[in-house]
Amino acid sequence: MRSLKVFQNRIRAFCRDESGVASVQFVMVFPIFMLFFGMTFENGIVSLRHVMLERGVDIAVRDVRIGRMPNPTRELLRSRICDVALLIPDCENALELEMITRDPRSWQAIPANVACVDRGDPSKPKAQFTQGGNNQLVFLRACARFDPVMPTTGLGKVIVEENNSSAAGGSYAHVATSAFVVEPFRRDDD
Repeated sequence: MRSLKVFQNRIRAFCRDESGVASVQFVMVFPIFMLFFGMTFENGIVSLRHVMLERGVDIAVRDVRIGRMPNPTRELLRSRICDVALLIPDCENALELEMITRDPRSWQAIPANVACVDRGDPSKPKAQFTQGGNNQLVFLRACARFDPVMPTTGLGKVIVEENNSSAAGGSYAHVATSAFVVEPFRRDDD
């Protein structure tokens, strides 16, 4: 009977003891806090990369419009976008450009499918790239593939799980689009 009384007293003392309470709270809250921090960091990187891709495309198209790049090729545009968009890792290989021309007087819809780098088949043919003639409307679409910074937690994990096709390879894509009209004074070969 006495051992039962000693055991009950120890249990009561243990239940009344408040030392280590902060440690228990820390252990419960810290992983949740770190998960939110990781998701916020990943979201910030995703947003920065998208903004920098948009900026690169806008500056490259501006160079075409003002005549700094009179006959843009895929390589020239890619190089210019990569020079300006500083936060695109391995930019030359991660960026796919598509240039589509349309006559504004007889409109045809632009294809909804965006050509992007296919990580599953790197030998896949390049996307359409047609320089426009006088008074033609030209759409430039740039698609860049990125790997998540933290692919095993939070937002990065969701990205990897959602993009498990061979073309994506666990990456996500950003698309930037811009348009311009080829001015009549620019090209005389049409």
